[in-house]
Amino acid sequence: MSNDVEHAKRALRAELRKRRQLLSAAQRESAASAIGQRLDDLVDSLGARSISCFLSTTTEPGTRDFVTRAVRRGIRVLLPITRTDGLLDWAIADDDDEVAEGLFGLPEPTGEVLSPMAVNDVDLMIIPAAAVDRSGMRMGWGRGYFDKTIGSMEKCPPVYAVIYDSEILDSLPREIHDQPVTGVVTPTQTLILSQTRR
Repeated sequence: MSNDVEHAKRALRAELRKRRQLLSAAQRESAASAIGQRLDDLVDSLGARSISCFLSTTTEPGTRDFVTRAVRRGIRVLLPITRTDGLLDWAIADDDDEVAEGLFGLPEPTGEVLSPMAVNDVDLMIIPAAAVDRSGMRMGWGRGYFDKTIGSMEKCPPVYAVIYDSEILDSLPREIHDQPVTGVVTPTQTLILSQTRR
């Protein structure tokens, strides 16, 4: 059974990755601008003063301008740094745009490295995803970093995945370690999908 789920996830990820690669630079820019505004509104509506976010890759819905704005507004933003043991370290974002290439070629901050525990005091987590279904189940890109992080938190804050509108699906193949999210932020909407976390 688990091999069937893994196969279904692999096929779906490949399709989603291909769709993202077909977007034009103008479509990506427009989406990033709309998502940034929605993320600003989400932070304000939750009164969040400390958040975690991620630095988007070229094909992911853009978060970088949002991160810079949040830092300039005095919000503490933690950015993830991948580790070889499957955990995430964190660094506090600043507004200097300096980015290094981390494991798997992902953009990562260059500031002082904080431990995986640093994320435990954020008011809001903003994470990447390949897709999210209508029950709030999230499918990532297969390495499990965010599932591990969310699953290990004693008191998890609201968690929102940033995706394109076409990546909200009716249902997703799921495995035991997969973690749901509170909601999603897309270029056209902010949706709450799952009020309670396990």
